Amino acid sequence: MPLTRIAAVAGHFGADIGRALDKLAGIIDRLGADGVDLLVLPDATLGGYLGDLSNPDPAHWPEAIDPDGSEIGMLCRMAGAMTVCVGYAERAGQRRYNAAVCLTGDGVLGRHRKVHQPAGEHLAYAAGDRFAAFDTPVGRLGMLIDYDKTFPESARTLALDGARTIAALSAWPASVTDRASRMPNDRQARLFDLYDQARAAENQVVLASSNQTGITGRLRFLGQAKVVGPGGDILAKTWSKGGLAVADIDIDAEVDRARRVLRHLDERRTDTYHNLLRDKACRPCE
Repeated sequence: MPLTRIAAVAGHFGADIGRALDKLAGIIDRLGADGVDLLVLPDATLGGYLGDLSNPDPAHWPEAIDPDGSEIGMLCRMAGAMTVCVGYAERAGQRRYNAAVCLTGDGVLGRHRKVHQPAGEHLAYAAGDRFAAFDTPVGRLGMLIDYDKTFPESARTLALDGARTIAALSAWPASVTDRASRMPNDRQARLFDLYDQARAAENQVVLASSNQTGITGRLRFLGQAKVVGPGGDILAKTWSKGGLAVADIDIDAEVDRARRVLRHLDERRTDTYHNLLRDKACRPCE
């Protein structure tokens, strides 16, 4: 059976895009030699993330780049046969998006703009408006950007669109309001793992979760990259420092096996979810 080698990265990527590209050239070259088929890099790999979510300073916002610019073209040339998912700040006219792109040496395969925004992130970025899966050399895939995975509807939409693998790219910090002395005790660290496992298990898909590490401004990032199987089991994981979570998995065989008896997507009772898509603007009129 064909195995797909998946690598999810926990690492620190700062504001210097040129330095990040140099770092990625070494990472991709080494992992290509190791037979990695799918590489999932963190959110904000190109340009870094915000240093403060409560009141982000425009002077320190990440540099936004063109979605079809030279940086993306350079990554395509680096990727070769590997499928690579990477996060960056996207420039779109007068707007900026927290965005991700999936690519190979043949070009761009798919894109995602972060939909769900925590705290003051809306001051720096516009919100995306959709979730969509797309075809890749490693099968049909969809992407989420950090806070997106808090909402079950995000991953469910991708699964219903045929995604068998979800790449969850994050710049996910430890709790700002309730800091723990040890990272494993941090509330956000526990939620980060919980969401990864739940989104994989409830949709019976493979999930590759990346994250930033280190400190940017007031934010201390969690790491905890992982690959999760369609039963919610963690197949490989890093901790709070930089590293790679690598797992070999037959994606189609494992997803099919998970869905052999219980098929969550088929067994939904959409007739009972009466308020799921109700426009919240109408609620006061009820």
